[in-house]
Amino acid sequence: MASNPYRGGAGSSLYGGAAPYRSGDGLSTRSAAGSEEIQLRIDPMHSDLDDEITGLHGQVRQLKNIAQEIGSEAKFQRDFLDELQMTLMRAQAGVKNNIRKLNLSIIQSGNNHIMHVVLFALFCFFILYMWSKMFKR
Repeated sequence: MASNPYRGGAGSSLYGGAAPYRSGDGLSTRSAAGSEEIQLRIDPMHSDLDDEITGLHGQVRQLKNIAQEIGSEAKFQRDFLDELQMTLMRAQAGVKNNIRKLNLSIIQSGNNHIMHVVLFALFCFFILYMWSKMFKR
């Protein structure tokens, strides 16, 4: 098998003789014998990485809490919208029922009430007309 410079095989000139995957901050990786796993070793001299990891852990925890809050808010709003939709469906059914009852009562009583309303409106306009003529003089 030929040497692969990306795996850090023997004779790799890509790293200039340094350990493969070596970083400037004391991190190095190496392939486990006969597997594709990578082992990570952190030098104890770079303890600021522990602080970084702790900070990242705190940020991940905050993001997890935010995601959980968003999920609970989304569930609350979905339940609220479902309840609102049911309320609107009940209201729509009630309005439809009342319109049906109103139409039945109009048909049963006939068109006399419409004639009464029109006559009342004409009478009111006649009174207003006479009153305006009387005070115009």
